[in-house]
Amino acid sequence: MSEDDVVARLRSGMTIGIGGWGSRRKPMSLVRAILRSDLRDLTVVSYGGPDVGLLCAAGKIRRLVFGFVSLDSIPLEPHFQAARQHGAIQVTEYDEGMLQWALYAAACRLPFLPTRAGLGSDVLAVNPELRTVRSPYDDTELVAVPALPLDAALVHLNRADAAGNAQFLGDDLYFDDLFCTAAEQAYVSCERIVPTADLEAGGLTRLRVHRWMVAGVIEAPNGAHFTSCAPDYARDETFQKLYAAAARDPEQWARFAATYLSGDEAAYQAAVGAAGAAATA
Repeated sequence: MSEDDVVARLRSGMTIGIGGWGSRRKPMSLVRAILRSDLRDLTVVSYGGPDVGLLCAAGKIRRLVFGFVSLDSIPLEPHFQAARQHGAIQVTEYDEGMLQWALYAAACRLPFLPTRAGLGSDVLAVNPELRTVRSPYDDTELVAVPALPLDAALVHLNRADAAGNAQFLGDDLYFDDLFCTAAEQAYVSCERIVPTADLEAGGLTRLRVHRWMVAGVIEAPNGAHFTSCAPDYARDETFQKLYAAAARDPEQWARFAATYLSGDEAAYQAAVGAAGAAATA
């Protein structure tokens, strides 16, 4: 599939999970395709990074469910910060483990899962809809984390075959497999589509997204840019600084968007390449 093929299957108002972690291995080419679309009023679920920031800037998000939103080397995502400060989006802020548990409950088709995370913290105060339950075995009080079923999930991995078996080659899967199994439909972008036999060379323990989880595969070289996709490439820190600086100034952002976000994915990659060449000249 192409990125635009995927977006054509999405609808306004959907709940969409986005894999990756902060500014690491985000399915950015798919996010950019959403920016070009008419989709709106989305509920986005993410361990957020620039995916969340860009969608906030474009006014695509109605509600955000998140464990954090950060650019990693830049602690605060500026577009997300502005959206929070101006009350532009509804938010559900969970502990990182609670968000994992919510996805896992949805993957298991359970209404909730119990956890100690959140007890004694303001997580319960800022999420008054959360309930506690008592263990039927020892009467321990636990937080009942509600399942978070997704209409669609978008993830980016290093390699995949055409059937949807996908492999991470970096240090961490993050929770991409849970995003996929919590979703009615999941789409995997990857750096390269390879024959199935080639996936064994990367190590079968890294083959954690399987074809039964996946509705479509997109070959997207450099598709996680400007986030990292280790070991294929590191985060583009120069570009990320440019993005963060532009996000804090309307005039700079207008120029940034015109340069990098006004065309299709090929135009984006060409503009990034030209900027990199100019920086090293």
